[in-house]
Amino acid sequence: MLRVRLRAFFAGGLAAIAAACGGPQFDGHVFRGDEVAFRVGPVPETWRRIDVSTAELAFRDDSTKVTVAVNARCGVDGDDVPLQALTHHLFLHFNDRRVESQEELMLDDRAALRTELLADLDGVRKYYVVYVLKKDGCVYDFLSIADLEATNPAPFDRFVHGFSTVRS
Repeated sequence: MLRVRLRAFFAGGLAAIAAACGGPQFDGHVFRGDEVAFRVGPVPETWRRIDVSTAELAFRDDSTKVTVAVNARCGVDGDDVPLQALTHHLFLHFNDRRVESQEELMLDDRAALRTELLADLDGVRKYYVVYVLKKDGCVYDFLSIADLEATNPAPFDRFVHGFSTVRS
């Protein structure tokens, strides 16, 4: 009888530990979520992690007033939609959009689209740098949202250029 109770106790404890460890995790380099796992480039010391319900991973740099987010969605709209259309879709509810630059490049051995633009949301003008990448049935969106005065995307670019998918 005691042996059965001890087994149940230990089995319950192990199940609780497994459940507690089962959510999304980020170790400073690699993010592991339910559907995706990926590595990112260097995270500047001034970026603090924040929770955003619409992103896998998000940061805020209070000193420069920049917000960074990484979103991934799999099996939804990836294969048949061009990168430019996926980028445009991110800004459907924004007003007065003005693309400053757009270039195709390679990220993790796949074509990606980098776009810099100015746009208004709720009457507030912001500077955006966006990368969109499709890989293995998933679409990855990387966004940097900044005040107009904070237009140095170099830390964000290094963060994104370190991206690669990893096995889950």
